This record gives sequence, structure tokens and C-alpha cells, in this order.
Amino acid sequence: MACLLFYRIRRTLALAAACALVCLAPGAAANMGNDDKAPDDANIAAGRKAIESRDWAAAIAALEKAVAAYPDSADAHNWLGFAHRKRGNYQAAFEAYGRALKLDPRHRAAHEYIGEAYLATGQLAKAEAHLSELARLCNPIPCEELRQLKRAVAEYRKSNP
Repeated sequence: MACLLFYRIRRTLALAAACALVCLAPGAAANMGNDDKAPDDANIAAGRKAIESRDWAAAIAALEKAVAAYPDSADAHNWLGFAHRKRGNYQAAFEAYGRALKLDPRHRAAHEYIGEAYLATGQLAKAEAHLSELARLCNPIPCEELRQLKRAVAEYRKSNP
């Protein structure tokens, strides 16, 4: 009995360690989307590389080509929205995030990032709506997108009483 309990504890710890390694791997914090759905495309790869370099103009140029080639890719639209938001073009960001969410209403990264865009434009209620949706999508285990948007909303409230 004690051996079985020890085995289960060891197996649980090993699984937790493996999950931690995946979650803390380089680039894991840069949550760009649901990569399992992203087409293998040179423009998407170039856009992601430009995002990592914070070259928003190059990212936008590459990702606009990607969404033209793959109009049904929620990830490509999400990345395009991310680049537009970081460049300060919120209207284009909202359009791209909206398209991503229309294609995939469960796209956690798009919910997080559109929520952050709403905060940047002073629209707390809309950001909170996406926070609520993430809470629903990330139930029962909270996801990184939920934690990030929750943190951003808390910081916004603190700065804008």
C-alpha cells in the first residue's frame, strides 16, 4: 500500500514538473494564439518573428499576407490584431480580433488581447466581458490568458479609480 501511494505521489510530481517546464519554456509567456490551428505558412512565421523583434510594421505586412492567404485562420487574425494594437492602431486591432473571435469564439488569446485593447481605449466594461468569457473558457483550471487579463484589469482599476 505504501509503495502504491509513493508511486502515485512520484508520478503526480513528475507530471507537475513536466507541465511547469512546458509553461515556463522560452516564449511561453508570448501567448500568440492557439498554435494547433495555425497553418504552416512563411508569412505567419515571418509575422511572428517580427512580433518577437517588436517590428510592428514588418509583422503587419507579413500577417496581412497571411490573412489574405488563410482568411479562415483565427490565429493569423489574432496575430495581426496583436501587431496593430502594439503599433497603436486600435481600430484595426479590434477588426482583426473580432474576425479571430468570429472564426473561433473559444480563442483564448484573442479574448485576452481584445480585452487589453479595450483597456487601452478606456472601455473597462468591454474588457470585463472578455474577462468573464475567459473565466468560462478556462474553467475549471485557470489559464494564462485569464491570469494576464485579470492582472491588466486590476492594474487599470488601480490607475483609473
